[in-house]
Formats: sequence, structure tokens, C-alpha cells
Amino acid sequence: MSPLKNVVLVHGGFVDGSGWQAVHRILTREGFHVSVVQNPTQSLEGDVAVTRQVLDAQDGPTVLVGHSYGGVVITEAGRHPKVAALAYIAAFAPDKGESVGTLIADPAPGAPVPPILPPQDGYLFLDREKFADSFAGDVEPEEARFMADSQVPWGVDALNGAVAEAAWRIKPSWYLVATEDRMIPPPAQHAMAERAGAAVSEVPGSHAIYVSRPDAVVELIKQAAGAQG
Repeated sequence: MSPLKNVVLVHGGFVDGSGWQAVHRILTREGFHVSVVQNPTQSLEGDVAVTRQVLDAQDGPTVLVGHSYGGVVITEAGRHPKVAALAYIAAFAPDKGESVGTLIADPAPGAPVPPILPPQDGYLFLDREKFADSFAGDVEPEEARFMADSQVPWGVDALNGAVAEAAWRIKPSWYLVATEDRMIPPPAQHAMAERAGAAVSEVPGSHAIYVSRPDAVVELIKQAAGAQG
């Protein structure tokens, strides 16, 4: 069997698809056909629609990859017939009826609290001064500052968008836990991965592990692609 060669990458909240650049570079050098979804992050429904458009354009079975809120998007969009495997990168993996809002509503005692500012006209931002520590602790300081200053507004409707049916119930899944994540606590990542029946890998890294450790992210994607080839 040869591994799948189609990969679709889905970013999360506060950022855009350019954060996947290093992952894209490595995968394409290794012969993968890689597409990067640019989610508007205004609503879950809108982001799922954009992701499905990209999936429609694939020429065969595909590994669908999501980071952070992108995990919610792939959980909903992943029922697309071209999706052969799901890969969660420090991501939310909700079940039917769940959203980011419900998953973060009751944090564990002592868990880091993401520095999300009060909504502005229906959109959310992270505190710029606390962005690096919470989101990108192992990213080069200049790059982390750029990420903080170039934040994409994250819609409250996207935060509260609930999954209709969880794709991980019918598609095999993989999960990369970032052990130094201060946005989604690692115990919560493990719990979601276990519930989804995902094959789990652990790597030291921040929430922005897709930026700081693209090699580890690629390794997980290759595992998913190889298992489904």
C-alpha cells in the first residue's frame, strides 16, 4: 500500500492559514499534495462550508488536519466522503452538540486561562501582551509578536458553533498533544483524544506547535496517511 498523498490543513482562531507554511513546505517536499483552508472564522457553518469546498477539489482520499478551533471544523466537515483520516493538532475534538464554548466552560482547577478579551462587536481577540506566553511560548519572539499583532478576529458565533455529528465516530483519527499548551490544557487534549479513540502522540511544545515543531506535526500526518494508504 502507498500512503495517501492529499492533505488539507485547517487553522484555528486568532490566526490564518499562513501559520502552516513550514508544515506545507515539508509535506510538499515529500510528495504530498497540500491544500490550506483560509477560514473566515466568523461562524462554524461558514468555516465548514469553506473546508468542504477545498475537500471537493481533492482528487482522492484525504487526510484532514485541524489545529485548535480547526478541530471543531474538521469534526463537522470530516464526514465528507473524500476524508479518509482526521488529524488533530492540539485541537478541540467535540462530540455531537458540543462547541468550543461548551468545552471551555468548566476549566479544571489551576488550569491556565486563555487571555481572551471581552467581545468587540461579536468578535474575540487575545490580549496582545499575553499572546506569546499563552499561545506561542516556544515560537521565536519576533514571530510571536507578529502573530499577536496580526490576529484574525474570531467570531463569537464560531466559538459557540455546535457540531451536528462528530466525524471521529466514523473516521479514524490521530491526535498530537502539545505538553506545554497554555490555551487547551494537555489533560483536556488527552481526554478528547481518548474519547475519540485517536492514536495519540505527545510532543513538548506550545499551542502553536504547528509553527514551532512542524516536524512533529508532519510525522503525525504521515502516520495517518500511511495507515490509510
